[in-house]
Amino acid sequence: MPKMKTKRAVAKRFKVTKNGKGNKILRRHAFKSHILTKKTSKRKRRLRKPALVSSADKFHVLHALGKR
Repeated sequence: MPKMKTKRAVAKRFKVTKNGKGNKILRRHAFKSHILTKKTSKRKRRLRKPALVSSADKFHVLHALGKR
């Protein structure tokens, strides 16, 4: 059985925190690329920070990263 390849598009978009039982996956927020004039400063500031991938999607992301 050959090694499982990492999906490069997924590897560029997600970051896995320390390995272990409860490793978390960080993602970027959407709605931060254009049409920023109508968005408040508070909203844009919150969109800068990374968010966690939901537990429902975590398995799929880890699989695409070749971690499962």
